[in-house]
Amino acid sequence: MKLYKETEFKETPIGKIPKKWKIINLGSIAKIYAGNTAPQDEKYFKNGKYPFIRVQHLTELQEQKYPVKYDLINEYAVSDLKLKKFKKGSIIFPKSGESIRLEKRAILKEDSYVVNHLAVVEPFHENIDNLFLFYYLCTVKTSNYLLKTTMPSLNLSTISNFLVPLPPIKEQQTIADILSTVDKAIQRTDEIIAKTERLKKALMNVLLMGRIRVREENGKPVFYRETEFQKTEIGKIPREWKIVYLGELFEFQRGLSYRKNDLSSTRASIRFVTINDLEKEGGWKHNGEPVYLSDGFKGKIEKKHVVDAGDLLIAITDMSKGFIIGAPLYINEDLRSQGEILVYSMDLVKLQPKKQVNALFYYYQLSWSEVRKTMKSLARGTNVLHLDLNSVKRIKLVEPPLDEQQRIAEILSIVDRVIELYREERIRLDRLKRGLMDLLLTGKVRVVED
Repeated sequence: MKLYKETEFKETPIGKIPKKWKIINLGSIAKIYAGNTAPQDEKYFKNGKYPFIRVQHLTELQEQKYPVKYDLINEYAVSDLKLKKFKKGSIIFPKSGESIRLEKRAILKEDSYVVNHLAVVEPFHENIDNLFLFYYLCTVKTSNYLLKTTMPSLNLSTISNFLVPLPPIKEQQTIADILSTVDKAIQRTDEIIAKTERLKKALMNVLLMGRIRVREENGKPVFYRETEFQKTEIGKIPREWKIVYLGELFEFQRGLSYRKNDLSSTRASIRFVTINDLEKEGGWKHNGEPVYLSDGFKGKIEKKHVVDAGDLLIAITDMSKGFIIGAPLYINEDLRSQGEILVYSMDLVKLQPKKQVNALFYYYQLSWSEVRKTMKSLARGTNVLHLDLNSVKRIKLVEPPLDEQQRIAEILSIVDRVIELYREERIRLDRLKRGLMDLLLTGKVRVVED
């Protein structure tokens, strides 16, 4: 396979494409259908064996293209409702409802039945590769073609008139193979991230309650199973561990009051940490865009509003139905970037140790699912949830010896770093795929067999 830069183009309604490529209507190379009425009655799902795909099944895809979840219907559903079966390799995407704006695409991995909110594209032309067509349709923003109706919808005739570039069939297949290779790499990376996150969860379950202990021998951590426990209000813990209130360990300090027009998207010397910077399970939101206080900010920033590496923050208000409430954030060196002052909003509380503790260990305790459940149970409010600080201070946590806190935090932070590295790899692969699609699907870069 060779890659080379194309130099001869022609102007078309979809932009410049190589002179030797054709441009055709989608309807001339594929049959366009609407899906079926969705079965509702329980009897249609009993002993089901035929895949029935709904719009929500497009949210989880194998290799970025194949639905992995679907309903299973039986022959009674097919015969009673006169359902049409669609061929393996057909391309599907939303054609009605707000889901159109999500721009989801998928390919049927096997012959399947499809809901009528989805459009089905069945390529029939011998000179079209369905995988190439799938990747091209991923670049078409279907929400630009919506009918002006109460509910967003796409007309099948509009879809039939989508213009598609048509390279030679061999080139289509090579382009599809290249993009599929990247998709497989993305899939493998996603699987590694998922496995490592499961490992982290399992480690937290045993380390944070002392079921598995860790000590140091010859400069290396050694794991061993604990055998002597004491019963406490939060479960069995090692005999030498203590139960403490969060308020015994940390002072609580509310953040900075601000107005929306105090914020700026332009770079400044003061970076503002808000509740939007948190992930629902705790931690820094990946790829979050930093927000800065505007140069014209008139408020008073005191020392108590400044956060530094090693500080802990927790969310005490939440407008997202409890996803973020109680979520912690540990300020590491990456967040405390050089030359910037970090301050935090009133939606967050800074925890400052009253005694010698490992703040990272308590970040992991506050991130642990059991403690997060307790936090959510304390939340009050309707439109905006909030935590009463006195209640939060009385949350019970474990207090291992300081050296063991350190070792547990180090182990979990190593796992976190592995997850972070693979997430960074995932971002790089996404960028690579977008770049390749831009170059290959427009013919800016051509591919030929050796």
